[in-house]
Amino acid sequence: MAEERGLTALSSSLPHAAEVELEADYRDWIALLKPRVLSLVVFSGAIGLLVAPGHLNPVIAFTAILCITVAAGACGVINMWYDRDIDAIMRRTRNRPIPAGRIQPGPALGFGVTLAVGSVLVMGLAVNIPAALILALSICFYVFVYTMWLKRRTPQNIVIGGAAGAFPPVIGWAAVTGSVDLIPLVLFGIVFIWTPPHFWSLALWANEDYQRAGVPMLPVVAGARETRRQILLYTIVLVPLTLVPVAMGFSGLFYGLAAGLLDLVFLQRVVRVMLDRQDAQGNSLTGDAPAKAAFKYSVLYLFALFGALAIDRLVG
Repeated sequence: MAEERGLTALSSSLPHAAEVELEADYRDWIALLKPRVLSLVVFSGAIGLLVAPGHLNPVIAFTAILCITVAAGACGVINMWYDRDIDAIMRRTRNRPIPAGRIQPGPALGFGVTLAVGSVLVMGLAVNIPAALILALSICFYVFVYTMWLKRRTPQNIVIGGAAGAFPPVIGWAAVTGSVDLIPLVLFGIVFIWTPPHFWSLALWANEDYQRAGVPMLPVVAGARETRRQILLYTIVLVPLTLVPVAMGFSGLFYGLAAGLLDLVFLQRVVRVMLDRQDAQGNSLTGDAPAKAAFKYSVLYLFALFGALAIDRLVG
């Protein structure tokens, strides 16, 4: 009997196999932050800080970038909490920590809200109030306007919601200057116009997922052919916009040449998306290979474009 009681106590102290399989580790909490999206957001915020006129103490500059990082991560967490139902349906997202059951919705929401509030408070206390207010606006726009309102209601979700991802250069600029000028608004506009061709290229080859989840992305609502046309139109608008810093005298020859080259390659990738072999409905007959290539290049494009602007300013 004593042996049986000992074995019972031992077995009750061990976690069940299912619990071990579903137990979250640090990688799941990091995954909630959407680190791949995070890197581009943080980079664009750092560029806004680097090209802004004036000087910022390195410790304060690091704090500002850290606040942008934490805020962007908070948006990712809250987005995953809210979208857990459709994430469970889509193949691309069903293994995320919440729909997979490794993290429960309540703790995830608490994690996201804590990060969001903390990032704004630290930005306000350690950097300045204008940067904190713009940071708070960007969080609210992403969570309430894009995630909760637009994403499931309109194919223009990415167009309007793209503003949320365009705020970081403005925040970085405001962290240095305490104000907003025309140049950070131009950078805002570049990211804003870049977002639709970037994301619609993804949506073309993830179309079945969005259909299954009932998300009204442009390919679902308007079809693949119209989506290709819109990708081209937005890219054509983007090209002259990237050259505005040169026209304003804010940047020089290096950035102008780099932007022109990057624009030409982007246009080439988008034209390939347009000329991809299609059926009568405009669906790709090649597995959307050109759209995948355009999507991947669009990420490199924005990194390189903003990097060239920073090099031009710092070296020039």
